[in-house]
Amino acid sequence: MAADLLPSRKPYILPYDGIEPLFASEHQLSGHGSCVLGKVEIGAGPLLAANSVLRADGHYVRIGDSFSLGEYGTVHIAHDLYPTRIGDRVTVGSNAVVHACDVGNDCVIENDAVILDGSVVENHVVIEKGAVVFPRTKLEGGHVYAGIPAMPVRACSPYECEARAVQLREEIARSIFVHEAAGTPDLVPPDDAFVAKTAHLKGRIDLASNASVFFGCRLEANGFAIRIGRNVNIQDNTRIHCEKGDFVIGANSTIGHNVDLHDCRIGEGSLIGIGSTVNSGAVIDDDVLLAAGAVAEPGQHLTGGCVWAGRPAHPLAKLDDAKREMMRSVIGHYLNYAKAFRAEQATS
Repeated sequence: MAADLLPSRKPYILPYDGIEPLFASEHQLSGHGSCVLGKVEIGAGPLLAANSVLRADGHYVRIGDSFSLGEYGTVHIAHDLYPTRIGDRVTVGSNAVVHACDVGNDCVIENDAVILDGSVVENHVVIEKGAVVFPRTKLEGGHVYAGIPAMPVRACSPYECEARAVQLREEIARSIFVHEAAGTPDLVPPDDAFVAKTAHLKGRIDLASNASVFFGCRLEANGFAIRIGRNVNIQDNTRIHCEKGDFVIGANSTIGHNVDLHDCRIGEGSLIGIGSTVNSGAVIDDDVLLAAGAVAEPGQHLTGGCVWAGRPAHPLAKLDDAKREMMRSVIGHYLNYAKAFRAEQATS
């Protein structure tokens, strides 16, 4: 096998707030672009696919033995509010997000699934492809869950859990050997901007002051331009792909983990939730919250002052002061995260 196709022996590792990730055993199987960052403790025998991200900054992530994380999978916390705790023999698929929650032993979280803040997943649970577990939900053990929000569809034996885990782990193991060349961005970022070393940027990308592009992100302008406003944070494993025109996002907006964005326009002071999609030609006004897992259809217009949710996205509720304060607080947290990781990268 060619040397550039061999898996790296270790993921990209950075401390946060002076705390290094801890591994219970020497790490052997990591795909290209995988990273483990900050207050992460992980048990023996992890399998981390290409471009997977485990990041613990405001709180901690603790993971048991025999953990597997698929390509572009993300594990993260919720600032100083919720840690993430994951048991033994847990398998998480590609482009899935495990965020600020508790996951028991022998669970399978399939591709594109999302678990949100404060949720509890008991032992021997299967969360099927594309399901979204809403915040502070309890998933009882021994069941298969599907849909948005994730609901139990039938009982699931430990034998089925193991069979589905084996199938998913085989897929993850194959992706370990994928190696992508770095992008070629036309980019001179401001001194106070942050671009993670494992992000993939290609083409014309304009970053304003204090903008940040986190780990595993893919930004591909394809002959157009990607324009990212002041204080905007683009969180881990998000993809921006221009097809017919420019992508533009205004100041003080947040793009969550594993979001799929095309050539669209997003206003100021908005938040695009984890695992959501905004298609080509969509326009999102200022002051919009697009919920996790939602889909803005091609050419759709999402008006300001609302929470939008669903597939396709529809107005769910008016934005209230509490939600606006939450959205503002994310900006502040990410300015701090970006500053810390920028400093660590400079010395790594």
